[in-house]
Amino acid sequence: MAKLKISEQDIINALCVYTARKKQVKPEEVEVELFYDDDHGGFSAETHVGGRNQILITANIIEALRLWLEEYLNRDPFSGIKLELDDEEGIIAIIS
Repeated sequence: MAKLKISEQDIINALCVYTARKKQVKPEEVEVELFYDDDHGGFSAETHVGGRNQILITANIIEALRLWLEEYLNRDPFSGIKLELDDEEGIIAIIS
């Protein structure tokens, strides 16, 4: 099967859905900011819901993408997922 590229906006959308389910709020109530740590090469996200902030690590982002793949793209949620930092597109995910 061909590789699929998930945009930064869709990663943010996946994290909004993921966080909304955990916090029992609407996805529209969740704000997300993605980060890449140059020193350690790691990805993370910060969510804001109802005045509270939470840091999500790479594993949480992958978990959110698995949910997104299965429910919104009707793809195998256990496909290989690799996060990458693209100079033009920002943080993207490559699904194999």
